[in-house]
Amino acid sequence: MRVTNKIMQNNTLYNINQNKVMQNNLQTQITTRKKINKPSDDPIVAIRALRLRSNLNQVSQYYERNIPDAEQWLEITESSIDTTVGVISGMIDEFRRGSKSSLTTSDRDVILESLKQYRSEVYATGDADYAGRMVFTGYRTDMKLSFQASETKEYTITEQLNNLAVDTFTYVYTGNLNTVNESTYDDNNIIKEQGITSSQVNRIRLAYNNLENGKPVIKQVTGYNADGTPKTQDLFNSITVKQKDSNPDPYVDINNNANAVYFIPETGELLLGKNAYDKVMGLDPETEITVEYKKSEWVTGDLRPEHYFYCESDDEDGNTVKYNESYLTEHGRNEKQVISYDVGFNQSLEINTTADEIFVHGIGRKVDELIDLIDKVENIDTVVKKLESMLDNNAYDQNQVEEKLATAKKAQAYLNETLQRSFESGITEFQNYLEKANSALTAVGNRSMRLELVENRLNAQKASFEELTSENEDADLEDLAVRLKSANLTYDASLAATGKMLSTTLLNYL
Repeated sequence: MRVTNKIMQNNTLYNINQNKVMQNNLQTQITTRKKINKPSDDPIVAIRALRLRSNLNQVSQYYERNIPDAEQWLEITESSIDTTVGVISGMIDEFRRGSKSSLTTSDRDVILESLKQYRSEVYATGDADYAGRMVFTGYRTDMKLSFQASETKEYTITEQLNNLAVDTFTYVYTGNLNTVNESTYDDNNIIKEQGITSSQVNRIRLAYNNLENGKPVIKQVTGYNADGTPKTQDLFNSITVKQKDSNPDPYVDINNNANAVYFIPETGELLLGKNAYDKVMGLDPETEITVEYKKSEWVTGDLRPEHYFYCESDDEDGNTVKYNESYLTEHGRNEKQVISYDVGFNQSLEINTTADEIFVHGIGRKVDELIDLIDKVENIDTVVKKLESMLDNNAYDQNQVEEKLATAKKAQAYLNETLQRSFESGITEFQNYLEKANSALTAVGNRSMRLELVENRLNAQKASFEELTSENEDADLEDLAVRLKSANLTYDASLAATGKMLSTTLLNYL
């Protein structure tokens, strides 16, 4: 075959163009510092790059966003619980001070003021938030733990208990003794010394006081249906609603009625007669007791029932809203509203602590009881002072004064002893609360340690993926510079050789 000038030109131009394309590719790689700029450059490198980038993006999401977010949440939770531990420890110290027999009522008043401040601080700490989200309220991160202002809203609350909720306290009956003054001291209807009594009363103290007057519904869970709903039966044959100051006094009368169960709405107590008490205490501690009651009036600092119990309430449109309905089912009894963060490949970490682990109703209820008890002591102290001031005053019947004074001092002694014991029992009760708070603090600390380990591992994974991605995609600049120099020399040489070769035509041989 005859090789014509045209064939030589085409072949030469093609080879020069290929050399130019190589120069272009090398210059692009040097500029972008990447081996490829489109998948067709090297499909194997492209596929590997997609996989590595996907893994790197996931690790970066965990390491740069999820983990810092979880760390902040845990840090705020730990700080809040640590504050609560300090507050409860302070309350225990106050209970120890209040349990000293040498204290006067005014001394205990000062202690009580400290306890009130501590109580407010505990529940205020429960309203801690992270980026506008409440950290102790489970899934309801937009709802405060406690009421921020007084409010009227009816809730039907179902409190789930067992016989461990039953306790026994000392009640001092003083009758109408606190009405004694200069004009009534000789009234024969005033209680006599033998009428002043101190007795033990068995009760279930509910989570709230100032409840509606309707009878609570008290049931015993006997088992569960196939769908997990409970089988129940009435625990008591009847329940009697009694006012706190009714006559006869329900706290005294309950010990005269073995089968009776009295509901005191003002204090949120269920008083148990002896047989009723024995029936409850004869149940297995695992047996659930449900108490359904209503509460409408709320004050600042009251814990919202949505965060603790199954309850129902109407919304602004009059529609009934049910909260925590699953709590009544077999597997939902101990359900916890867990918030988890994905912190690694197929790995999640629980970050939240729920209010029921720390901010329990008993903290406030104990302080409320002390307030009532100290009010009683102060009233009797006032009566004693009045009667003592009437002694040796011929304007008054001294026999009547001495009789009433002996009665008042007996009541005073009983109440002071009861108050002292109440402070003593507060030490044990709040030690239990402190243990709960310390357990929660330990759990948060363990999660933080685990998160730190995950963070360290992800940091190593991130560095590894970055290195693999760099090895797969990044160009070797030194190698590219040498190859580009070589390509430039080849290009220049090809231009010079082509110029000389194509200057000779067929005519030069004729």
